[in-house]
Amino acid sequence: MAKKTTYTERARSAKTGRYVTKKYAEQHPNTTVIEKDKKK
Repeated sequence: MAKKTTYTERARSAKTGRYVTKKYAEQHPNTTVIEKDKKK
């Protein structure tokens, strides 16, 4: 049986480095980054 790889998405401001909400990141795509990390 194949394992599912699931990811956790976090949104971060490119200017300050602080975490922001995903909704804010979708509204401001030029100044935010959505990071994907593998779940353990």
